[in-house]
Amino acid sequence: MALYSEKVMDHFRNPRNVGKIDDADGVGEVGNAKCGDIMRMYIKVDDNGVITDCKFNTFGCGSAIATSSMATEMIIGKTVEEALDLSNKAVVEALDGLPVHKLHCSVLAEQAVRAAVKDYYDRRGISYDPELFKDMDEEELHHHVGLD
Repeated sequence: MALYSEKVMDHFRNPRNVGKIDDADGVGEVGNAKCGDIMRMYIKVDDNGVITDCKFNTFGCGSAIATSSMATEMIIGKTVEEALDLSNKAVVEALDGLPVHKLHCSVLAEQAVRAAVKDYYDRRGISYDPELFKDMDEEELHHHVGLD
């Protein structure tokens, strides 16, 4: 059995939405010091709060690139509120799975989207519940990806 699904390999070899949006409405950057992965996510939002474009730059492994690519595809066309519902589990499912030791990449993708939305809210002066954007510690991260 292959370590990575065909979808993971496709998104790694042919990532979608790579790049930068110069006039982005929100930019989020997250990283994992242990593995060295860094993701930066850019969103463009229309007057109705719909994400019309999303790009990413990721420095990291194939799983980090694949999860970033998939996350962008999953939130384009969604409202910013709907984008906040994106979970790492949904990204993993959309990629037909990830090895357990690479699940943290899907969490980074989720967090990058959240960070971009938070930046969008901050730039627009939109109030929000800070609990939506709190960082997870290592124990919460393990629970979040089902490793406990």
